Amino acid sequence: MNWENGLEHAVVSDIGMRRATNQDAFTVVLANDEGAWRKRGHLFVVADGMGAHAAGELASEMAVSGIAHRYHKYKDLSAPEALHRAVLETNAEVHQRGQANTDFHNMGTTASALLLLPQGAVVAHVGDSRVYRLRENVLEQLTFDHSLVWELRASGQLPEDSAYADSVPKNIITRSLGPNPTVLTDFEGPFPLRPDDTFLLCSD
Repeated sequence: MNWENGLEHAVVSDIGMRRATNQDAFTVVLANDEGAWRKRGHLFVVADGMGAHAAGELASEMAVSGIAHRYHKYKDLSAPEALHRAVLETNAEVHQRGQANTDFHNMGTTASALLLLPQGAVVAHVGDSRVYRLRENVLEQLTFDHSLVWELRASGQLPEDSAYADSVPKNIITRSLGPNPTVLTDFEGPFPLRPDDTFLLCSD
């Protein structure tokens, strides 16, 4: 993959028709030379905040900026290790901010990060924002939703044809950045890259 012209990307964020504020945030950090591409690749992050009094907006902005900054700070670590450290430390920062102000108490955010590296694509994920890959007209979800519905189905407690499936709230997530001092993050990959692969990061 040619680091300079082997990638096209686009971003869009829309408030939608039901909410007064947009609690989504994103960042794109592209390598600025071939050396940076080989060591750190291209980074994309999407976050969807939760909380009243603008807490969700703050949490998502802290997530995308914190992950991007810390990822590039740990130059002595491998790219996946640096991303892992960045997510954990950003979670701690969001949590501390929430504890320090009653208006922001229990604020949180989803976070999904995609690294495109010479050795493949690496995904870090907390919450129910998703990362997809489109390859040869097949759309594959690369992340597992940390939601009550998905967790129940994965454990076999909620079969697809269950009569109770529609009664389980679909908006309850089981993991997010911020509410707790530590967070368990899913890591996927590396997925080898092919020409014409398309990746999609999106909130719910």
